Amino acid sequence: MRALSIAATGMQAQQTNVDVISHNIANMNTTGYKRQRAEFQDMLYQNMERPGATSSASGAILPLGIQIGVGVRTDAVGRLTEQGGISNTGNGYDLAISGRGYLQVTLPSGQTAYTRAGNLAVNADGELVTSDGYAVEPSITIPQDATALQITRDGIVEVTMSGQTDPQQIGQMEIATFINPAGLEAIGDNLFLETPASGAPNTATPGSPGFGTLMQGYLELSNVNAVEEISSLIVAQRAYEMNARVITAADEMLQATTQLR
Repeated sequence: MRALSIAATGMQAQQTNVDVISHNIANMNTTGYKRQRAEFQDMLYQNMERPGATSSASGAILPLGIQIGVGVRTDAVGRLTEQGGISNTGNGYDLAISGRGYLQVTLPSGQTAYTRAGNLAVNADGELVTSDGYAVEPSITIPQDATALQITRDGIVEVTMSGQTDPQQIGQMEIATFINPAGLEAIGDNLFLETPASGAPNTATPGSPGFGTLMQGYLELSNVNAVEEISSLIVAQRAYEMNARVITAADEMLQATTQLR
């Protein structure tokens, strides 16, 4: 009976859906997190009578045919990259990107990773780094005797030195964009890697055409909407229960068949 295997694929698909939703809810308060969405496809069909075939009796063309599907499968888990909310932290090392773009950081392997989480800090060498200690690209070093730090919307980094009143520029930040940011590979710790699906990064100063701007003293919040996620969870739960009910009904039908005398 096909219904057993078909309903089983439906339960597996909804389990994946619940996994994705639970991951979104778990990251509601993760800085710069972009929510994910599971996408599904129907599976191959078994052709009992192919549409458009010729009837052996009259020679007429069959208008419909008989095609029986065999279930559903997970096609992809996409990432929705729309802008999250902006929160004022008052911390001069916090940066939010308003618009398109990612901060670039250097991993211990030397590989470049990308992030929307701008909760930065300064290490013992004065370098501007992420919360995990990865240096920002291009490298920015804050002088030890600097008394104030200012990062403009277009990424110019200025400091005020002890005993001086006029700030001086010490660096220029850059951000990267991708033609398909949803194709980036998530590696955890709010970091992404370039993939063939994302395309090569295009780097420029913040505020350039097609690039976002920086906001010092702010952080981008997760773009997870709690109400939408809970609604999606309820729908997924009901779909799972209905598929389970199909298996129960098919089992009862098989039991009735075995009891025929």
